[in-house]
Amino acid sequence: MIFSRALLLLIMVALPFSSSYSAPLEIIEYSKTQSDTLRDLISKLNSRHYSDTRIDDQLSRKFLDHYLDTLDPSRMYFYQMDVDGFRKDALKYDDYFKSGNLAPAFKVYSVFRQRVVSRLELTLELLRDPTVKFEFNNNDEFILDRKNLPWPSTLAEVEESWYQRTKLSILNEKLSGKTYEEAVEKVEKRYVNQLNRIRQQESNDVFEIIANALTTLYDPHTNYFSPRTSENFNISMALKLEGIGAELKTEDEFTTVVRLVVGGPADKQGQLKPKDKITSVGQGDEGEMVDVIGHRLTDVVELIRGKKNTVVKLEVQRTDTTGNEVSRIIRIVRDEVKLADRAAQKAVFEVADGEELYKIGVINLPAFYIDFDAYNRRDPNYTSSTRDVKRLLKELEDENVDGVILDLRNNGGGSLTEATNLTDLFIDQGPVVQIRSPGGRINRYNHSHAKATYRGPLIVLVNRLSASASEIFAGAIQDYKRGLIIGSQSFGKGTVQSVTPLHSGKLKITESKFYRVSGDSTQHRGIVPDIAFPSQYDIEEIGESAYDNALPWDKIHAVPHAQYFQLGAFVPELTTLHEKRAKIDPDFQYLLSEVAMIQENKERKTVSLNEAKRIKEKEDIERKAMELDNRRRKAKGLEPYASLDAYKAIQEEEEELAASEPDKIDVASDPLLNESGNIMADFIRLLNSQAHQHASTFDNPNTQPIFE
Repeated sequence: MIFSRALLLLIMVALPFSSSYSAPLEIIEYSKTQSDTLRDLISKLNSRHYSDTRIDDQLSRKFLDHYLDTLDPSRMYFYQMDVDGFRKDALKYDDYFKSGNLAPAFKVYSVFRQRVVSRLELTLELLRDPTVKFEFNNNDEFILDRKNLPWPSTLAEVEESWYQRTKLSILNEKLSGKTYEEAVEKVEKRYVNQLNRIRQQESNDVFEIIANALTTLYDPHTNYFSPRTSENFNISMALKLEGIGAELKTEDEFTTVVRLVVGGPADKQGQLKPKDKITSVGQGDEGEMVDVIGHRLTDVVELIRGKKNTVVKLEVQRTDTTGNEVSRIIRIVRDEVKLADRAAQKAVFEVADGEELYKIGVINLPAFYIDFDAYNRRDPNYTSSTRDVKRLLKELEDENVDGVILDLRNNGGGSLTEATNLTDLFIDQGPVVQIRSPGGRINRYNHSHAKATYRGPLIVLVNRLSASASEIFAGAIQDYKRGLIIGSQSFGKGTVQSVTPLHSGKLKITESKFYRVSGDSTQHRGIVPDIAFPSQYDIEEIGESAYDNALPWDKIHAVPHAQYFQLGAFVPELTTLHEKRAKIDPDFQYLLSEVAMIQENKERKTVSLNEAKRIKEKEDIERKAMELDNRRRKAKGLEPYASLDAYKAIQEEEEELAASEPDKIDVASDPLLNESGNIMADFIRLLNSQAHQHASTFDNPNTQPIFE
């Protein structure tokens, strides 16, 4: 029979408030080792964390709220009466934890676990009922962002939410190409796996959740690692992990991609993206796809990790420009991340400004890398990003380039020493970065020590995925007014972590903070470009500011430093010229249109559960994308796409081609890099003009550097 709303209401009335068809769950209790570890953890947070956060009633209240949000972020399990009962202890967790008492926190988890088991069993009965068939022709919707919803008060509210959630899961599977029966079977398997995992949980699993609900109140990069998680962390830090080269995190019930390791298998394959949600993992080309929604992060990592040259398949969901979830399977060959795959590379292209032809050199630096083993062995030929860039700069100067663009887009950082040494190639002696410890002591010994290797016009290109060491370098170049910073606001990772052992497991703790020579922190705000490009990444979802409890931006005293160019006199005119070009450049306008489409749908709060409507939404956005691309093609004198099918076929071919080729600098297909070249040409012309002939300390040796 058809599953109707009336039947749903009958089921709601028939079920008891705390229904469960299973035998009582075995109680999970904490151990003395965990109690001792908690006291040790609190001691180290108090003495070593950068922020002056007190473990008091205020933190106690925040812990409980954060703990509940960690367990049930979508408000699908707990009832309001559960939360009201938990909040009677809201101001006591500081005292509980100081004494090593984990009983109240474990009790909260026990209620959560019982609610999960009960809910999954009821939903599985519904899915297995041959008389129930979900319909997808109504106009109902599911609320996507549920974190700010009130906790449900009645069984009817929970049943309604779970009915819609299950319906959405089945619809998503149908839209990915499965039949109704296949979709129901896939969702059923998912819930069976979740039920098995929740039943198999142990005390260490619960303790790790509790400990991290506490540590991440200090900042998102302070984390507790159980002995098992610590082992995985050690492997990844040693760069011996044979896998896909991706940083993952748990977000709601999904394993989500944070960033890709530059030069790693996933990065080179080209299809996996930040914010992708991994829904299932398969081994080899023929292996069954195992659903991983609701899995622990360590379990997902173990499934993805494997021997070199073996295949892993990832099924991922991502939000398209309509706000809908789309699914795809990505095939990646596992490998190690090698320095050679992350090495800097160069290219040369020409830009004409109507009067002159300028030769522009570009160096792409994907990471701040160094072969520490070879360096410690005093190998004179050790590999490092600074040595590679220095060599490439010499080659570019031999080719008589007029200016250099250093492309740091997607560069997630690396060695602090390399960031300092790289700055040394572009400025004369002077400080590069300040590092402040919890007690307020400031280390200003990270200096550039030699004369600049390259003294010509410089542009540094950044985006939202430029982080950490990239921000230290770009910040120094901006503060010294040594070159222009162009692109979108960077990531904002301005903190330093260390790993310390605990009674059991380890603590990764934020112990210091980076500051630029101007005194500005790189934390949270990142680097704000002199000339802004549209961001292809949503800064509200990617970057330090997207994390809960991220440490704030602040400022300390500046240190004396030179200023090489009077960039304040150049930037307004360069910006005007850039904006004038952008208005008529077909590729740049196409990029702006794509970003606008994403922004237009970003605020969507619900997703339709009507299949025909979802299909039409997808077709409409694809048609709109084709129309935008056709407008670009016509402006460039190219043949427009004749049909939507032709457009989709070409898009798939181009994506496959990009995935099959190693990353190379391709100015022709990179409108942001191409426009950076145009800005460089304008910059060179202004530098050479009579009005600015004394703007650079490099150009006029009789002029003393300007100091702040």
